[in-house]
Amino acid sequence: MSNEQEAIHDKNAETTAEKAAEMQAEAEQLNAQAEAEGELGTEVDEAAKLRAELDEMQKKYLYLLSEFENYKRRTAKERLDLFKTASKDLLVELLPVLDDFERGLQAMEVSADVAAVKTGVDLVYNKFKGILTNKGLQPMDSVGADFDTELHEAISQVPASEEAQKNKIMAEVEKGYKLNEQVVRYAKVIVGV
Repeated sequence: MSNEQEAIHDKNAETTAEKAAEMQAEAEQLNAQAEAEGELGTEVDEAAKLRAELDEMQKKYLYLLSEFENYKRRTAKERLDLFKTASKDLLVELLPVLDDFERGLQAMEVSADVAAVKTGVDLVYNKFKGILTNKGLQPMDSVGADFDTELHEAISQVPASEEAQKNKIMAEVEKGYKLNEQVVRYAKVIVGV
């Protein structure tokens, strides 16, 4: 090969090497762009996943919120129904007493025997008292006890004849009652001073 040919060959080799280097640089640049677009694509995919999760969480939140509102509405309705029918079982148990009173009133109209009427009234009273006792109602015994503002209501005071009767209940005007150890009616009493 001649020098001229070698020079052309070298020049062609240099040009080819330059072109290869340029192509390599372009390929690297294209790869970098592809990677950047790939990362951008990954970020877009990740954002889409997060948005989908957010939408799903919002749907769950709205579902739970509506369930809770329904629960509150249902329990409020049940509570109102309970208040309306809370004394139903007691009233059902008292109906026979009412029936007995009606029979007693009819018997008093035609009967001249006072002892029989008194016996009938006693039976009805005992039946009524038994039902109330079974439900937890207890009368309070106040006469002779110390006056206690947690249990008694003083409506009057009388002078005590003895020192021991001071601050003691002398008489009971209206009986007090407890329902399962809770005072439901204070006893109205007269206290010695």
